[in-house]
Amino acid sequence: MKMKKFLFTTLFTNDLGLPTRTVPVARELAKRGHEIAFCCPAEAPSKLIEEAGLNNLPPKPRPASTIIPPPTQQVWNMDHFWAALGYQDENFVRGDCEAMMALMTDYGADVIVDSWNISACLAARALRKPLVTILQADMHPDSRGFIWWKEPPTDVPTPVLVVNKVLAEHGLQPIGKTGELHVGDLTLVVGMPETDPLPEKADVTYIGPILWQKPEAKLPDWVSALSKDRPVVWVYTGNPSYMPGHHTWGDSVVVLHACIAALADEDVQVALTTGHHALPEEVSSLPANFYYESYVPGLALAERADLLIHHGGQGACFTGPYTGTPAVIIPTYSERESNARRIAALGAGDFVVVAEDVSGEKHVSAEEVRAKVRRVLSDPSFTTNARRIGEKMRAYGGASEAARLIENFAAQV
Repeated sequence: MKMKKFLFTTLFTNDLGLPTRTVPVARELAKRGHEIAFCCPAEAPSKLIEEAGLNNLPPKPRPASTIIPPPTQQVWNMDHFWAALGYQDENFVRGDCEAMMALMTDYGADVIVDSWNISACLAARALRKPLVTILQADMHPDSRGFIWWKEPPTDVPTPVLVVNKVLAEHGLQPIGKTGELHVGDLTLVVGMPETDPLPEKADVTYIGPILWQKPEAKLPDWVSALSKDRPVVWVYTGNPSYMPGHHTWGDSVVVLHACIAALADEDVQVALTTGHHALPEEVSSLPANFYYESYVPGLALAERADLLIHHGGQGACFTGPYTGTPAVIIPTYSERESNARRIAALGAGDFVVVAEDVSGEKHVSAEEVRAKVRRVLSDPSFTTNARRIGEKMRAYGGASEAARLIENFAAQV
């Protein structure tokens, strides 16, 4: 087939979940001879994309939003999510869309492949460019959203009216939910129906987990030196603080503090990583049984570990089953709690609910974390279930199947 230029876009956040999901697909397409570029400018994603040998374009200038609701980890659905990121500001939405349109035009993209950037989805439609989306089920308009175990209130913030104004300016039809913009001409769902359920009417294709690790990646020497006689617990926090000095709903520093308090005196070896982020300044020292590295090859460390503790990101939630390793999850906002509840329901781990005070600061019971760590380590059924789910996940094909589907789609447009 004729080679295509693919532009991969993601939400502009400083964590590794979305590039980990998309980099393997991009590399598969690059192996097939296609031209690939990303636009994922934050520091940690940029490191991952560079390590993968892929081009990462700088974003075009865009305005800052002037309408930011108070932070809360209780984000109900995609409408609420985008409102929380400032998309109730009409000038911001318009400017962000125009910036993405300029990027797509300058690069000469044939196909846009997006994972969680609503402005990129809007811009692709405005330019009439083919759009592939790689998403999780909770983002889909036919889902129950992030907090599916409760009925939502009637006053959930929404940017739909603002987004519809911008859509109309480009001759596009209005939407009823922002999730509709995340449905592409081809829509791929990461995971499988058991982890990411959708009604049968949803026109999506499941591709299983997509996880990234450089083929030649090696674990640090200190991992090999860990004792075989004591359990290894991998604690992955993700980004501890998106805005140091301020509470934001995505922060995961609470995972770090809870694990230090819960595990310092336990007979375990703790491998602590933060995903290309530095430890917070308030953590001046770590307990003697903790070993810290900013970034490690995740699949390799998960295979070595007896237990994972993490913040509930979808990639982290899939890493455990993929390597047959059970988890204790400390989900730091509702999208992550959704992931955690589904992994727990499948018997591959347990989770600890994070409390939030009136200031937005998060709190976790160290006693509960300790108790659930002991339970999961002592009950072999968690490991058995993780391995069973992992075997089923692998059958979906992951990044190679996603690349095949995208390439076939691109050949027809």
